[in-house]
Amino acid sequence: MTKLQDIVGHLDDILQIKDFKDYGPNGLQIEGCPEVKRVVCGVSANMELLEKAIELDAQLVVVHHGLIWGPGLTSISGVVGKRVAAFCKQDISLAAYHLPLDKHATLGNNAGIARALNIPVVGTFGNVRGHDIGLVCEWNDAKSKSTFESLMQEVFGRIPFQFWHGQSKVRRVGICSGAASDLLEAAASAGCDLFLTGELAERAGDTAKELSVNLVAAGHYATEVFGPQSLAQELQAKFSNLSVTFAGTPTPL
Repeated sequence: MTKLQDIVGHLDDILQIKDFKDYGPNGLQIEGCPEVKRVVCGVSANMELLEKAIELDAQLVVVHHGLIWGPGLTSISGVVGKRVAAFCKQDISLAAYHLPLDKHATLGNNAGIARALNIPVVGTFGNVRGHDIGLVCEWNDAKSKSTFESLMQEVFGRIPFQFWHGQSKVRRVGICSGAASDLLEAAASAGCDLFLTGELAERAGDTAKELSVNLVAAGHYATEVFGPQSLAQELQAKFSNLSVTFAGTPTPL
């Protein structure tokens, strides 16, 4: 067994959560059993993930999207109330890491996408609350649209939403996971031929057209499995007596 505080403290340190002013608290959000034998990592703290954690007899769930946002829980009711009650009933702890897990140079969602695409990182862009979250990446050889589509199918399991308003071949790619379509202008300013994100705002297609930049949205969930998967590997390597599992809860959104 490993102490809960040792695990969370390690994640807090390597993800440098004290450096971030996020949309919600990073780190421990629900404190349960103080001793941990099994950890489940996932994208979002929903009931499906919690049920998988219960099946695996986990004492800690680590996610990218936690349960507490903005000013905190002003009312423990509705869907969130049921989730909190279920965590507490099972004595399972919850830790969440949002912007720190998007940004991290090796464990982050964006770094994971770049590795999966086998595209070298050459810079950053997209200031979000004091940090450049997006990655500027560049292939040595430009990729055609069909080649890029094949890569999307290989990495994300599908051809995502696409708006091809820029160059017919792509060399320089801006990557930012999640709901980051408002960083499109920043990606264009960084010289990117294409911006790859997860979830689009309605205005994004028009913006891409007016900027003459290619825009691809692979899904919020699909672009944010990489960080939780990396955290699972990190925890397994750091704490040899833990059993750590990434549990998928796929959604097309």
